Amino acid sequence: MTRPISVRASTVALTAALTALLGGCGGATKTVSVASSPLPAQTTAQPTTSTTTTAPTGTTTTGTTSGGGTPAPTTTRTATAPAFTEKGATAEGLPAALAVVRTHGYTANDTSNYHPNQTLRVLVATGTRSNDGYNKQVFFFVDGRYIGTDSSRPSAMVSVVAQSDTEVTLAYSLYRSNDPLCCPGGGQAKVRFQLNNGHLTPLDPIPPVNSTTGLSRQ
Repeated sequence: MTRPISVRASTVALTAALTALLGGCGGATKTVSVASSPLPAQTTAQPTTSTTTTAPTGTTTTGTTSGGGTPAPTTTRTATAPAFTEKGATAEGLPAALAVVRTHGYTANDTSNYHPNQTLRVLVATGTRSNDGYNKQVFFFVDGRYIGTDSSRPSAMVSVVAQSDTEVTLAYSLYRSNDPLCCPGGGQAKVRFQLNNGHLTPLDPIPPVNSTTGLSRQ
């Protein structure tokens, strides 16, 4: 009877010890799981590309009205000079045109034929060193730019009888072989000069400078 009592007592003591041990282990496991578990890294897991990929970078490189953008290329229109235009000879107004005439040794005494509102403009001038005044040439301008004269040789008498925006009609006094300069007896020859597609062209024959058998400009 003594042994069973001791065995029962030992069993009870062992059971109490195991219960206490199990209770302590359970508490330790719970404490470790709470203290060592990392918190969710919500602040570091947020995507950071949204602040850079959504920036409107196109407005600073392609915008034409943006203050910091690169301006769009502009197109500058340039008018092609006529093929017969003399380089560097420009005359934007009547005073400049008169200056061009003087550089060629002529003086335009009558400026009533020069119309700044017309495309084709004209000045009839007399040789500055001409003693008798029978040394005339017609100077042509296109939009203020000097393009040349009616002929490479002067005429004794020539005048403007009609003109429009792109056409001028000149009247040349005609001489017979024995006519004095003051008194041409061959009438007049009218020659139309027309500006067409960048070229100034006489539409009628220009009389010769001189002739021993027919009519001429001198």
